Amino acid sequence: MWDERYTSEEYFYGTEPNDFLRANAARIPKGRVLCIADGEGRNGVWLAEQGYDVTSVDLSAVGLEKTQKLAASRNVSINTVQADLAEYEIQPDSWEGVVAIFSHLPTSVRHHLYPQAVAGLRSGGVLLLELYTPKQIEYGTGGPRDLDLLASLEDLRQDLDGLQLEIAQELEREIHEGNHHYGLSAVVQILGIKPI
Repeated sequence: MWDERYTSEEYFYGTEPNDFLRANAARIPKGRVLCIADGEGRNGVWLAEQGYDVTSVDLSAVGLEKTQKLAASRNVSINTVQADLAEYEIQPDSWEGVVAIFSHLPTSVRHHLYPQAVAGLRSGGVLLLELYTPKQIEYGTGGPRDLDLLASLEDLRQDLDGLQLEIAQELEREIHEGNHHYGLSAVVQILGIKPI
């Protein structure tokens, strides 16, 4: 499905980074950043432009090709890994940052992957996440229609145990990302720091 979605020359969610990421990326210590389900690379490439050593992981080979194309057009380099996140292993104590922007995973995969993301952070590392909540189905302005792929703040607190949550909120906000995340939306935002 994702390869098919990304085959157009157009970038499905645009080429600009997510607003929440842009506003908070400076909190991530300089170094290695893992971008989970990074799609066509808009967030990972932007982080590379800010001086981070970025690895972008996604299931779609087509999306990752577009990631490399976008990186080349902006004169930065980015590491890309094609992987099914249900099987992907995040190495412990390896990353200054983990970024998950609209990476909507089945509950079982989220329960497996997010604790690994916490363990994968180095001391002082930052996890930055924005997802649609179940309420988003009422809005119809982007995101999956399957409740199992949406998460509340309470759901995520359990998955991210071990982080000091500096931002942990559910809110409604306007999102304008390409033609497919567009309009008033119900989201959860988290910025968590791994204690030193």
